[in-house]
Amino acid sequence: MRHGLVAIRFLNCHCLGALAIALGSWLAAAVSAEEVIKIVSSLPRTGSAKHQTDTIVNGIKMALEEAGSKVGGYEIEYNDLDDATAAAGQWATEREAANAKLAVSDPDVMAYLGPFNSGAAKVSMPILNKAGLLMISPATSWPGLTKPGTGDRGEPDVYRPSGKINFFRVLPADDLQGPLGAAWAQELGVKRVYVLDDNEVYGKGIATLFAEACEDLGIEVIDQESIDAKAQEFKSLMIKIKGNKPDMVYFGGTTQSKGGQIAKDMVAAGLNCKIMVPDGCYETVFIKSAGAKNVNGRCYVTFGGLPPDALQGAGKVFVEKYRKKFGANPEGYAIYGYEAAKVALAAIEKAGKKDRSAVLQACRTLKDFDQGALGKWSFDNNGDTSLTTISGSMVKDGKFEFVKLLGQNN
Repeated sequence: MRHGLVAIRFLNCHCLGALAIALGSWLAAAVSAEEVIKIVSSLPRTGSAKHQTDTIVNGIKMALEEAGSKVGGYEIEYNDLDDATAAAGQWATEREAANAKLAVSDPDVMAYLGPFNSGAAKVSMPILNKAGLLMISPATSWPGLTKPGTGDRGEPDVYRPSGKINFFRVLPADDLQGPLGAAWAQELGVKRVYVLDDNEVYGKGIATLFAEACEDLGIEVIDQESIDAKAQEFKSLMIKIKGNKPDMVYFGGTTQSKGGQIAKDMVAAGLNCKIMVPDGCYETVFIKSAGAKNVNGRCYVTFGGLPPDALQGAGKVFVEKYRKKFGANPEGYAIYGYEAAKVALAAIEKAGKKDRSAVLQACRTLKDFDQGALGKWSFDNNGDTSLTTISGSMVKDGKFEFVKLLGQNN
């Protein structure tokens, strides 16, 4: 009996010890969860945009590493989400919606960086707005996402069911880029232009802005036509356009929506006029898709901001750090991934607590921000950047070469 009592006492002590250890682990995990803040990005990580978004993600990671993945006493965890599918080869509505819902359902998520495409933004903006989750895009440029009177009916209020602004972007919108592209076309001596678009939010939007500005400048817009971006080639269309003898073909779209194929088929059809494309094609993959010989010396591209090789000050430092770290040049949007992450970190630090409402309010009140690589700038009341620099480049010797400033900050 004595031995039985000893055994019981031992078991009780053992159980209490195990309980204490389990309780301690649970408390440690609870405390750890309180000390963790998550930042997610939602970008097309599958398909031909991957090369571009790789550099955006690299920019985000650089910003986090520079902060030691800590801010305001919190550990920062980053989750790189894919909003594309292999079947689509680009962003897909269901994936962008799923990413937004995943972010909303995780109470540790305080910032959502993305998306890359303006059409995708239309999907995720209302979901994140209802949850009051900070959203910072490094790439979407359709004016209607933020600016009243510049987009479709109901924009941008339709994306703000809460009545509050939670969407911000760190690059200029297309209401600047489209018209400045038209002005550049005029400087290049273009009298007649045939306008194509991919029938998507960004592509058709910027093509329409370009066409309207051309008409205001006295450039004849022969026609504006939407392509089927799922088609494999466009030779018959190019033959038709050739018969209209344009001085330039403008394509509003991206590499993913066949920008490179358009350029290739122009040459195959004997249509040797100039071609102009917007920043959705400002990536090395576009030149590879088109074939360098088909675009050298005849392809003009507009971009919201300055290309990496033309950056000065903090921007130049960023490019040098990027090259040293990754052994390659950043694509055009890489710096915006870096800037978006810097803004998110600054908002979290300013908020001083793990609270979505506080982080969002902190971002709204950021002024004269100079902690990134783009110089000093602020968000306006619509969530747009005060930066207005637009640049023009040409394809020469198989790469983009900066030509001129089309628009610059006041």
